[in-house]
Amino acid sequence: MIPYSRQLIDNRDIRNISRTLKKDLVTTGPKIEQFETKIKKFVGAKYAVAVNSATSALHVACIALNLKSGDWLWTSPISFVASANCGLYCGAKIDFVDIDEKSNNISVEKLKKKLIKAKTKKKLPKIVVIVNLAGLPCDLYEIKKLSKIYGFKILEDSSHALGAKYNGKRIGNGKLSDVSVFSFHPVKIITTLEGGVATTNDIKLYKKMQMLRSHGITREKKMFKNRVSGHWYYEQHLLGYNYRMNDVEATLGISQLQKINKFFIKRKKIKKFYDKELRKLPLILPENKRNKISSLHLYIIRLKNSSIYFRNEIIRKLRKKGIGVNIHYIPIHFQPYFRSLGFKKGMFPESEKYYKTAISLPIHPGLKKSDLIKILKVLKNLLKK
Repeated sequence: MIPYSRQLIDNRDIRNISRTLKKDLVTTGPKIEQFETKIKKFVGAKYAVAVNSATSALHVACIALNLKSGDWLWTSPISFVASANCGLYCGAKIDFVDIDEKSNNISVEKLKKKLIKAKTKKKLPKIVVIVNLAGLPCDLYEIKKLSKIYGFKILEDSSHALGAKYNGKRIGNGKLSDVSVFSFHPVKIITTLEGGVATTNDIKLYKKMQMLRSHGITREKKMFKNRVSGHWYYEQHLLGYNYRMNDVEATLGISQLQKINKFFIKRKKIKKFYDKELRKLPLILPENKRNKISSLHLYIIRLKNSSIYFRNEIIRKLRKKGIGVNIHYIPIHFQPYFRSLGFKKGMFPESEKYYKTAISLPIHPGLKKSDLIKILKVLKNLLKK
């Protein structure tokens, strides 16, 4: 089976991990801070907090942004459920903003209309989680303007978007959002096996997220409430969690980050192949804009004039031929848990239309030319029938 995505771990990664495993500190050690430093420099942010998953990063970001019971969090229906669950963890109410038909990201026009209505009802969101789906940046400048008018915080779910650029600057730089979150799951741009990071330019948010990832504890003397000395002393200031990344994971992240440009080159070659070879087929290909450079975590095609039954049949036949296509994602409001919260089919029509037509084709640095030729041949044959 040709997977839609997978990790690429080489002997150099393994040697680096092996060296860390032989050191005294393999949990909370120096590699975590080194990894955070390299990530923040890579994206251009002032601060970075490494945690055990992007879901954990979203959660601590919501708490740091003071999301509480009774507040509203809005996000896109086309994302993994974590983009909405992070608000539920804080006791907040969840709502969705439908997507743009070209980018598949949250629609600025629909967001604006929803904000106008919400203001009249005094139900404005405290946080809007924008999702850079497949690695393509949202319209950050326009969303930032709306945040200044309506007072919401911007939390970027950039799980797919490490290395993506908006207006020439990397996603996560902190200029147009309050916090950005990245994922290092094995199918992502780089991997730490599991893991995530939150970047920000706000030192208060940074300090709070740091404490929240480790039981709400601080070991910084200048923050102590009590006058106690001793290397053993610490204080719990918040109700936090055990969301720490470990040094072994951070070591792999550092090693993987050294190869990220090679990974991008390979992903761009695959995209170029797909763009050229698929353009004459009855498909909608990923949006291309000069001011938005995708990290190319996913290559999502949409079938023109398709029913969900036809899409599902195409997927079934592709997988039968050994091509591991996937769907990203089932609309969150379709999930039984969210149906129990009152969401229904028909509420977000563009997202539902997307779901009926979307297929994620394989794209990752481990793909061979022969894999791409096979994918193209099988897909062409299926769409001609």
